[in-house]
Amino acid sequence: MFSSAAAYKNQHYAELKSNCIRDKTLFEDPEFPAINASLYFRKPPSGTVQWKRPGEISNDPHLFVEGISSRDLNQGVVGNCWFVAACSCLALKPDLWKKVIPNWKEQEWDPKHPEGYAGIFHFQFWVFGEWLDVVVDDRLPTVNGELIYCHSKDNNEFWSALLEKAYAKLAGCYESLEGGNTGEAVVDFSGAVAEAISLEEEAYYKDQEKQDKLFEDLLKVYDRGGIISCSIKAEPHEIEAKMANGLVKGHAYAITAVKKVRLGHGLLAYFKNETIPLMRMRNPWGQIEWKGAWSDSSEEWSKVGDTERGNLGITVEDDGEFWMSFADWCKYFTDADICRIINISMISIHKNWNEVVHFGSWTKNADPLLNRCGGCANHKQTFLQNPQYLFNVTKEVDEVQISLQQKDVKIHRRVGQGENITFGFIIFKVELNRKYRMHDILTQQVVGTSLYINARSVFMRCTLPQGRYIVFPTTFMPQTLGDYMIRIFTDVEADCRELIEDKPKVKCWSSFLGYPQVVTHVYVHGAEGLQSQDNPGGADPYVIISCEGRSVRSSIKKDTLKPEFETSAIFYRKKPRKPVTVQVWNSNVVQDEFMGQVVLSGSVKDNTDPESLQLRKRGRQMADEMPGIIGVRIVTSTQLLAM
Repeated sequence: MFSSAAAYKNQHYAELKSNCIRDKTLFEDPEFPAINASLYFRKPPSGTVQWKRPGEISNDPHLFVEGISSRDLNQGVVGNCWFVAACSCLALKPDLWKKVIPNWKEQEWDPKHPEGYAGIFHFQFWVFGEWLDVVVDDRLPTVNGELIYCHSKDNNEFWSALLEKAYAKLAGCYESLEGGNTGEAVVDFSGAVAEAISLEEEAYYKDQEKQDKLFEDLLKVYDRGGIISCSIKAEPHEIEAKMANGLVKGHAYAITAVKKVRLGHGLLAYFKNETIPLMRMRNPWGQIEWKGAWSDSSEEWSKVGDTERGNLGITVEDDGEFWMSFADWCKYFTDADICRIINISMISIHKNWNEVVHFGSWTKNADPLLNRCGGCANHKQTFLQNPQYLFNVTKEVDEVQISLQQKDVKIHRRVGQGENITFGFIIFKVELNRKYRMHDILTQQVVGTSLYINARSVFMRCTLPQGRYIVFPTTFMPQTLGDYMIRIFTDVEADCRELIEDKPKVKCWSSFLGYPQVVTHVYVHGAEGLQSQDNPGGADPYVIISCEGRSVRSSIKKDTLKPEFETSAIFYRKKPRKPVTVQVWNSNVVQDEFMGQVVLSGSVKDNTDPESLQLRKRGRQMADEMPGIIGVRIVTSTQLLAM
């Protein structure tokens, strides 16, 4: 997941720091200067802003005071609770924050060697598939000597303020951080994939079975280093409105723990083994907490033994951190962002994934075959012009995770832009041997469609049977331009690649060997009444579809004489009068048993549908007919690009 970072704006931290120490000067960042344009583009902060270095704010400045903690941070005057919530989560993950704050010991103030301080810091963020190293100076905006943006509860701790400044530099200014998504910030801290869940639409609080499954999923995400945040939907006039139960609408909360808490006291608690699912959260304001069950001083804590309470670190103070039951969490919160750290390392005790990353653009072109911004499937005339990515599922069943992300646009807010494109993706199951772009959707099966939303990323998990698939990343409307990154995660290698070519290439020997004249699709639906000499009670059948010396083999259907194959193949045919053969075989360790075949005439007319053709047995009894029936459908087109 981690790799070496590229220098943002070509500013190299070590070189800049070395120059400052040599010249005995403190660094002043020319790419993010201490001026109003770095603060805002529309609404200035109240009061007279002065840029001060940490040494002018505190007599004993430090990057960290008594380590790093999720309780360190408090939100400032800009509405970026989403970013502060992400920082609270980051503080709980040493493997992550040590990447985001590299060489943190070297960056710390050293009172024994003040000559080594140069007023320069650097942080690393994962931006559109690449780690960037962002340099900032230590001049921070203050009013009346106090930090006005993100700050730590200790006035001499500055990691959060400096981290926020580096993130604001990426966004163009501090005001560009107004309003955002916690999941997006977590992705920028980790390279994770973000999945948005609507607790309200899914109504988890009404369905105990769904609720239990969600908790187990979140517990697994948390235990494996993932990051979770949540919020309560609000109308524009309700943003940051305090509810009677202590929660705040339109406000991002960090999930700082997901636990099954043991109930009872002493040995009885262990023998009884009764637990309750709880969530611990933190309000980025550093105050204002939940007032209901399992809040700091609620009577529910009397059900928990002293040892368990000590392990949980229960504190009774208005520090913004609190516990609540998972049932109440599902009831009162409406949205959650789940950021999974996808493990792609081969050396791990946890499941590892195969990752394929592709970058692309939705572009316009006068030639329809070169146009790549056809919009969603509602726009049938142009949809197939979109980019297409093929991947294989080689296991009998596999979970596939797909993340589609567009470039961050916050930096454009200062010029009146900065709105995300509404986009998403669709997955089709296609022929087992397809290697050219799709030109027809009527003959293909849709197996998954993501949300279409104006978010920075869209994510979907789906379980797919063995086969070949094509995913279309698209904008919602045609002629919408933009850049994207698509990541596809599978359990095993999926041979994922973009389909560029529309049809077979013309080669120098094509005039002698023939050029494809028609495209033929063969669909095998299933077979009934098969007979097996090896095992009259059942078989392990599979299908082979053959055409002009090429063949496609289906997966094996275990222990059945009535298999449902749902197998398809596509052939670019040079000799349309040659037959297409569909054979059924029984898989056997020693020697596969031939069970029968259908020979389809090569002169099939367009859009024929010869369902339920009689299956004829070959081999020892070539002329005998079997009682079996095989369902086959052929579609032939004389237009090569019609498919």
